[in-house]
Amino acid sequence: MPDLYSYCIPYDDGAAPNPYWGVCTLVICKPAIRRSARVGDWIVGTGSKHARLGNGTTQDMSGRVVYAMKVTEKMTMAEYDSFTRTKLRQKVPAWSSQDRRRRVGDSIYDYSTNLPTQRRGVHKPANAETDRRGKYALLSTHFYYFGDKAIPLKSTLRDVAQNRQGHRRKLNEPYVESFIKWIEGRGYEPGTLVGKPLCDLFASKSACGWCAAGRAEDDEADVEDLAGRC
Repeated sequence: MPDLYSYCIPYDDGAAPNPYWGVCTLVICKPAIRRSARVGDWIVGTGSKHARLGNGTTQDMSGRVVYAMKVTEKMTMAEYDSFTRTKLRQKVPAWSSQDRRRRVGDSIYDYSTNLPTQRRGVHKPANAETDRRGKYALLSTHFYYFGDKAIPLKSTLRDVAQNRQGHRRKLNEPYVESFIKWIEGRGYEPGTLVGKPLCDLFASKSACGWCAAGRAEDDEADVEDLAGRC
């Protein structure tokens, strides 16, 4: 049976996860999940009670599924860098692009030299250690992204929603089959982008900075199976 990982997303900005170009990827943030998740496992991001918007305000998204992805491929971050440079260039951040999807590209780390360097993107140098600690990139062609149209969990699955920090895995064991049946039965085709990211990183000059800082703090506390809800 696959594992079901769930965690709370306080910053849904299109970078982590990155649901664009037909492949949903988790490459930055959540280092513990990226190290341990296997092909076939499910990753679920649920909304925060104080989900950040780009203008500094918040919105209550608690108890809602922001995205769900079945891991269909796992590779090292160095392999992901090579993969994106040769086969999926859109995931390499292009900070000057007018297309915000290119600006939030998650292939931030360049491994073409002996020491990986950080491309200009949504993360700052302070994020590098925790990002690289995850070691792996998780990819999915079987995913559902809801973003600002996040759907509420049904009452019997409400405990899947994790608290602000850390993630759930063992605590989700009683819900794996029922969650998969429920999410697959919503009527959406895999690869569907129902909504758009709730947090617009480019709504203000400071938005990207405080998102990067907040994610760095959150990732330091990426501990498994903390009890609680968003």
